[in-house]
Amino acid sequence: MTRIIAGTAGGRRLLVPSGISTRPTSDRAREGLFSSLQSLTDLPGANVLDLYAGSGALGLEALSRGAAQATLVEDDPRALAAIRSNVDALGLAAAVVDADVNHFLGREPTPYDVVVMDPPYDVEVDPVLAALLPWVAEDGVVVVERRTRGAAPTVPAGLREERSRRYGEATLWYFARS
Repeated sequence: MTRIIAGTAGGRRLLVPSGISTRPTSDRAREGLFSSLQSLTDLPGANVLDLYAGSGALGLEALSRGAAQATLVEDDPRALAAIRSNVDALGLAAAVVDADVNHFLGREPTPYDVVVMDPPYDVEVDPVLAALLPWVAEDGVVVVERRTRGAAPTVPAGLREERSRRYGEATLWYFARS
């Protein structure tokens, strides 16, 4: 079962799996994320990694804004079906990977210019951030969405905190390779 939300890529609507396991980034937070990215990196031509991809909205938005490539990692079968449907509907070239994020990060790393993470709020992100470093390009940027009332992510060696922005119940944390 899926539901439709306002989406990306020219205002097209995206499918999102129903239930509580997928919590889409709000339109306001998504717009803020991409506005902030403009001051931190060059999105056109970038390679983007979307971990805990959900509906794929963040990776697909990056492609619609000129990113060269996006890899969308998700392991929930309903979310994967929604991602594949959204990729097909938008006609964007995205690699969809059916894998647990920790398992994916255990593979041979490929550097990405932009990494976005919007995990379920009960997922502990500090170990994921620590494992992520080999996947972040030299001038790369990592953006993590967390619950505003929760603890801030711990900045691992090799990354530095650039800023954070609050959007109601969600806060986006921006890190750059140091």
